[in-house]
Amino acid sequence: MELHEVTQDLFGPLASLAGDWEGSDGLDFSFHHEEGATGDTPYYETVQFKPFGPVDNGSQSLYGLDYRMAAWRMTELDDDPFHTEIGYWLYDPVAHILSRCFMVPRGSVLIASGQVAPNATEFSLTAERGSTTNGILSNSYLDQQARSESYEIQISVTDGGWSYESTTVLAMANLDKKLNHTDRNSLVRAKG
Repeated sequence: MELHEVTQDLFGPLASLAGDWEGSDGLDFSFHHEEGATGDTPYYETVQFKPFGPVDNGSQSLYGLDYRMAAWRMTELDDDPFHTEIGYWLYDPVAHILSRCFMVPRGSVLIASGQVAPNATEFSLTAERGSTTNGILSNSYLDQQARSESYEIQISVTDGGWSYESTTVLAMANLDKKLNHTDRNSLVRAKG
């Protein structure tokens, strides 16, 4: 599908996200096992969104973006990424439901959704552990050691790019408490 075919009436707010993006203002707040404490990690990120659709589920038609993301610590740009995600962002233009479905190679999958108007430039998506529609699954080790309880991402789209801030609430066994793991970045169209 060509980018000029990605229209707001079908793809809703995803229409302006199709293409390749990069951002070097990333900041990850998480538990650092090496130090045994929480801290910030600045990162550089690339995101590719390739449009597709429709995908028909009976009377429901979804339009989406095939999604690939990779992030590198700013101190390790020549190394392998410290975080990657693959998945789909999907839009139901009739119900105005936007979903972000992704998997990380640590053994977690997530579907976060929200009601989003087709012309929205700011929106949020959520997921809860145990939900059968907007849920979070993890492998057995993560479920015992760093269980994801909830997830929320807030997106803001402008003419020049887009930004996000996400919070994953983790039940951390080694801390014996919950931790708000946050990530945020601002992205612009990739050059080249």
